[in-house]
Amino acid sequence: MPSGRTHDRITLWSLPWLVLFAFVFTRSGELTLIASAGFLFSGLMFGPDLDIHSIQFKRWGWLRWIWIPYQKSLSHRSRLSHGLLIGTILRILYLFIFIGTISIFVVAIAQLAWGFPWNWQEFWQNCWQKLPQYSGEAIALFVGLELGAMSHAFADILGSTYKKFKRNGFQALLPKKSAKTKRRASRKKR
Repeated sequence: MPSGRTHDRITLWSLPWLVLFAFVFTRSGELTLIASAGFLFSGLMFGPDLDIHSIQFKRWGWLRWIWIPYQKSLSHRSRLSHGLLIGTILRILYLFIFIGTISIFVVAIAQLAWGFPWNWQEFWQNCWQKLPQYSGEAIALFVGLELGAMSHAFADILGSTYKKFKRNGFQALLPKKSAKTKRRASRKKR
């Protein structure tokens, strides 16, 4: 498994290629910027290694405590943290639920203290009305976040495969035999 510094290098060296492909694909500087920002954020701070005490976790500074429940509930390199699509979606949902919960308390306290009007129903209606207007930006951001996470997961897979190859040669590249298959093979030998 590559170190945090190696993952950072992969992210930074991949960024120009992402910018090029995003601009060719979208023909929009704005969408390219959003996808690139999402890629950088995901590669440096919002990637799969938030499930351990990693460099990504440390970069959250005094807000790193947000990710402790996430770490406690997931095992490292599980499909829920490192899986394609599911890992990014889970981290986004986790962060939105956390921010939403904090926001409810902050707004409630502010309403009690200063008495300003706030209507959650109107807020969510406005969000849902504007969502189609900004769907391209939301998709670009999600693609950037997912590509940043994918570069991390693929680097982990390649790094692990390389280490196994160095240890076991070509045998490491072959699919592992299940216990059931091994028992059948030993029965046939008898």
